[in-house]
Amino acid sequence: MKISTPPATGTVPEQRQSDVPSKPPSSLAARAFAVQQAFTRLPGDVHPLRAIAGAAGLDDATTHRILQTGVSDGVFEQVGRGRYRLGTGTARAGVQAMAHSPGAASTHGILERLHLATGGLALLYVLAPFGGAKRLCTDYVIGDLDPAEVGMSAEDVVSVSRSLRTGASGRVILAYLPRTIQDLVLAEEVPPTAGPGVIRDNNALAGTLNEIRQLGFGVGRQECMPGWDSVAAPVLWHDSIMGAVLLLRRSAEMPADLRPLIYHTLKAAESISELTTSPLSAAI
Repeated sequence: MKISTPPATGTVPEQRQSDVPSKPPSSLAARAFAVQQAFTRLPGDVHPLRAIAGAAGLDDATTHRILQTGVSDGVFEQVGRGRYRLGTGTARAGVQAMAHSPGAASTHGILERLHLATGGLALLYVLAPFGGAKRLCTDYVIGDLDPAEVGMSAEDVVSVSRSLRTGASGRVILAYLPRTIQDLVLAEEVPPTAGPGVIRDNNALAGTLNEIRQLGFGVGRQECMPGWDSVAAPVLWHDSIMGAVLLLRRSAEMPADLRPLIYHTLKAAESISELTTSPLSAAI
């Protein structure tokens, strides 16, 4: 993620990757990975053989052999006759990979620098896929501010701030998730206590996701809480979303020119993203 001064305005055309491989994978290993990736392209979690084969770009017989081999190793699970889903072996591999993300000691210093550079509240949200895609705040720097001044109740924290539908950090994380997961989130109800600026129309919300991917950041105007605006940037592990850095400031204190705030938020997110790719991050 390269930092540059973002444009003040702009209309960004929609850009989507194909849901089907352009050509069938040639090697046996590539075919196995294609079958596994097919589950990320299909809506829902349980799929028939033919749908998996189509998404992988393979014939039914080859896909069946790969699935059956994966079932014995726990990579896939067979659910009923001819229907499959990803297995616990895939989940274990994902947990093992994510466990090596940077620790709080290293990320907290980055949030402190963001707070000092902008005077805003600096928060780190991570993607939590268990039980449905949502975000969780794992660290924050708020200076001398009393948390009660933010104006969120415990119920709001559980509902509004975890939803990927609300706030700049939620939409930033959502923008980098597969379309199948985006559709699940868009099907959720907007939390009833969300702020007055929350984007309720699904078409408008989906349009902001493409813009976020193009610009590399998101801006929120009183989406989670009345009187608070935000800037957020993605924390990435290569091209996979891990979370988002969020900068919060009172709406009345937000400058007309957001570029300095955007720059510092991008810089913080890039610094944490670099830690995820460093082999030393697990030891920090």
